[in-house]
Amino acid sequence: MALDQDDQRGSLSGLTDQEAREFHRIFMSSFIMFVVVAIIAHVLVWMWRPWFPGEEGYTALPDSVNVAMTHVLPYLT
Repeated sequence: MALDQDDQRGSLSGLTDQEAREFHRIFMSSFIMFVVVAIIAHVLVWMWRPWFPGEEGYTALPDSVNVAMTHVLPYLT
C-alpha cells in the first residue's frame, strides 16, 4: 500500500502548515499574556508581603494583622 505524496509531507498533528502557524501564533500570544499576568501578580504579592522578611522578621507586621491573626490562629490549630 503506497502512501500519497501529501501524506508523506504531512505533520504528525494532521495540521497543514498554515494551520500550524496560526495555532503557534495563538499559543504564543496566550502564553505571553499568561506570563505577564503572573509577573504582575507576583509583584503585587511581593509588595503586600515580601517573601524574605527584614531584620525584624514578620513580627514587624502592622498591628491590625497581628490582632487578626491572634483571633484566627486558634481556629486553625
